[in-house]
Amino acid sequence: MQLEEYFNFLAPDDIRLKGSRIGIETILYEYIYRARTPEQIAQIYTSLTLDQVYATILYYLQNKEAVGKYIVDWLEWGHQQRKVQALNPHPAVARLQKLRDEREAMKKANNAQISNG
Repeated sequence: MQLEEYFNFLAPDDIRLKGSRIGIETILYEYIYRARTPEQIAQIYTSLTLDQVYATILYYLQNKEAVGKYIVDWLEWGHQQRKVQALNPHPAVARLQKLRDEREAMKKANNAQISNG
């Protein structure tokens, strides 16, 4: 089997393991940034075979510059998405944040009252 046969190249920024919805960035993040072994990664993502994990790492090692850029772009995209979410939270998230802030304010008020009391 050729190495590329392990993957579905859906778009320049979307490479997934065949037979799954898992992108190579998921495997490579665990490998590069969390220093996990292929065996550990296969235990985390049980829908993948150890061969698929090794194929992803080998693909990265053989195409380090292009795949490295792919990962950097993916990380940047995630960072941008988190910024957008923080600026425009879902109404449920905004309500939970408001409740948390109110609870913190009550704790501070109670602590101040105890200190002064």
